[in-house]
Amino acid sequence: MQSSSYTKGDTRSALLQMTIGEVLDRSVERYPENDALIVVEQNIHYSYREFQQQVNLIALAFIGIGVKKGERIGIWSPNCVEWVLCQFASAKIGAILVNVNPAYQAYELEFTLKQSGIRYLVMADKFKKSDYCQILHSIAPELKDCQSGALRAAKIPDLRWVIQLSTTQQPGMCNWQDFKQYSAHSSAEQLAEIQGQLHFDDPINIQYTSGTTGSPKGVTLSHYNIINNGYFVGQSMKFSAADRLIIPIPLYHCFGMVMGNLGCVSHGATMIYPSAAFDPGKVLAAVQEHRATALYAVPTMFISMLEHPPFDDFDLSSLRTGIMAGSICPAEIMKAVNGKMHIGDLQIAYGMTETSPVSAQTASDDPFDKRVSTVGRTQPHLETKIIDPESGIIVARGTTGELCTRGYSVMLGYWQNPAATATVIEADGWMHSGDLAIMDEAGYLRIVGRIKDMVIRGGENIYPKEVEDFLYSHPQISDVQVVGVPDPKYGEELLAWIKLRPGANPLTEEQLKEYCRGKISHFKIPRYVKFVSDYPLTVTGKVQKYKIRELAITELALHLPPVPQD
Repeated sequence: MQSSSYTKGDTRSALLQMTIGEVLDRSVERYPENDALIVVEQNIHYSYREFQQQVNLIALAFIGIGVKKGERIGIWSPNCVEWVLCQFASAKIGAILVNVNPAYQAYELEFTLKQSGIRYLVMADKFKKSDYCQILHSIAPELKDCQSGALRAAKIPDLRWVIQLSTTQQPGMCNWQDFKQYSAHSSAEQLAEIQGQLHFDDPINIQYTSGTTGSPKGVTLSHYNIINNGYFVGQSMKFSAADRLIIPIPLYHCFGMVMGNLGCVSHGATMIYPSAAFDPGKVLAAVQEHRATALYAVPTMFISMLEHPPFDDFDLSSLRTGIMAGSICPAEIMKAVNGKMHIGDLQIAYGMTETSPVSAQTASDDPFDKRVSTVGRTQPHLETKIIDPESGIIVARGTTGELCTRGYSVMLGYWQNPAATATVIEADGWMHSGDLAIMDEAGYLRIVGRIKDMVIRGGENIYPKEVEDFLYSHPQISDVQVVGVPDPKYGEELLAWIKLRPGANPLTEEQLKEYCRGKISHFKIPRYVKFVSDYPLTVTGKVQKYKIRELAITELALHLPPVPQD
């Protein structure tokens, strides 16, 4: 009789029943002089003892300006020392850190600030082409006429404090150095008392993920969710206090802040940020200079590093392990990373923000074909089942169905959105992924498609509905359908089929893209645009997006990625 598509991960290692602050303090006790954090561009090099001192200083400053347990602190910045200090400091006082995508423009920032009720916003000055101060002033013009900590903005009524990662003084904002002085307004005893009252099941992080319908949703995660996920991801790679991890992926993603930061701290390993944003040369230089043993990246990053012209000039012999996530790993890339980059134990991780994120991972002893055709097996202390999307019945192994996860990693819910939460988490705790998968007899999972129409572009999750909702705001557009099409560099790119309003002036592709620039993130701007008079429809009038995608692939002469074979 064929077995059913259900597995449970290993349970021999106990779950950590600790808060994030407790895990940090434990590592400080065990490895006080170990390197904890290296931030290359800022010339930061902290031992675990020094890192704890800096975290506690920022925690005291937050207490000093009045932050209370459960209040939301937003962090809007590329990778930097202040980002990780805010991550651990907020956790020490029970404040909920809200990750704000550094690419956000005014439309997205306003929604996030309002929906999560951010009261304290820590923000960079500028990043790439974005002027953060200008963007914030466009939705909170009241800043220019208020005192620091006393903002009252009509569009974002909850926001009070804006803490800027700059030495300059902006009206209505508090710069980072001045903010740190507030630590004198509270004491170590206060911090210890607050930290002692926290529970590992408390919510501690909100990360926004777009939805197939409606607006983005705030995935609410607890200490327990993310500290254990980081810990077991590291355990799969046999992490120890001797490991040194390069983290070039954004910290606002689970990949960076959970699998990276928490994975390191829970094992006493070293976090290394090579640059504020990904730069292949800086990553390779950081590996060589700091004798890194591990590297995280999405496939496009690994490709960029391998194709970097002076690649052969770098000594990467210290590397032994790492993770590639974001999409399936092509066999040729795996071979190159194994050989040329010396990462013999490159692992593949799969999951979603709602599962903290990793729910499946390959192992160091998995055969090569499993590492390039599957996303591994179920993570420790988690359960996986594959069900018929219509009936909900578990399918037989080798049969396609929807992948579902249950266990410690499943989110608390979508922030202030119980209706949306109920659509993805069953009463018995199973989280629906929306991904179509196949489980083989050995329990390996292969992702074969998506029920949802999410597009993954270079590791960025994009939901077409969100892009469509924005494009509807253009006065000349009557209807729009957005789909993902294959791309050799980014995995997928966005394509928009657009209907113009009757009698509307002609609209060009470049005019449409210009309308998007500065309003939505650059990666959400469609690469391809086609103006049409109708869409392929079902007999009931529903748009057949898969046909749009098929037609586009033919018309644009795009190539589908090869289907992995077991």
